[in-house]
Amino acid sequence: MSYDEKLTDNIRELIADTGRKVEEKKMFGGLCFMVDDKMCVGVNTGRIMLRLDPALNETVLEEEGCTPMVHGGRMMKGYVYVSESVLTTRKRLAYWINLALAFNLIAQPAKKKKK
Repeated sequence: MSYDEKLTDNIRELIADTGRKVEEKKMFGGLCFMVDDKMCVGVNTGRIMLRLDPALNETVLEEEGCTPMVHGGRMMKGYVYVSESVLTTRKRLAYWINLALAFNLIAQPAKKKKK
């Protein structure tokens, strides 16, 4: 599992500043930040993954360094990757993290699998 530790620490600080419940889980070959028991931000090598309002999908995909998340051959609406190469300032990183945190407030948690 590899990801940029400095980028991860910056994300950790931005999310911690919210005072919300945060849990870190290793998944998708990187580290995922669960906020209030919902997937919010993931860190992988060279990029971050964000869960955003699906209504913003088309708008954010026009931004430099932003690409759709594709899983099983289909685009996952509301999930995007942002290249680490465009996250060069704390302000730029905060912009993306804040989009994910804003949606997290209204996002539905994943359905729990029955054992």
